[in-house]
Amino acid sequence: MTSIKIEIAGETFDAHLDESAAPETVRKILEALPLEASINSWGDEFYFSIPVEAEPENAVEKVSVGDLAFWPQGRAFCIFFGKTPMSKNDKELIPASAVNPIGRIEGTERLKKHKDGEHIKIKLG
Repeated sequence: MTSIKIEIAGETFDAHLDESAAPETVRKILEALPLEASINSWGDEFYFSIPVEAEPENAVEKVSVGDLAFWPQGRAFCIFFGKTPMSKNDKELIPASAVNPIGRIEGTERLKKHKDGEHIKIKLG
């Protein structure tokens, strides 16, 4: 596991990337760090395009609060902190389509105050 820092509009979150499920995807993301973008939201999911291309790698169709994932179809980094528009409950969150599991973020309750267009930065932590 590799520790990273995720900063949204000046607020820092501790997170880690876990190579166990999608090692090739995580390797490519680590090589691309640091990353900066404006966030988009889809329900309680933040996502943003990153300069990484990866095929589906042990892709999953359900995630949990706090999961970090890479969305191959949209070449996007995803942060799940609550229900998406496709989720039926708060336990099983459903992405737009299958995502590669890449890690976890702490402090998900603090993510709810952030919104579309805010600046995000991801770096080694």
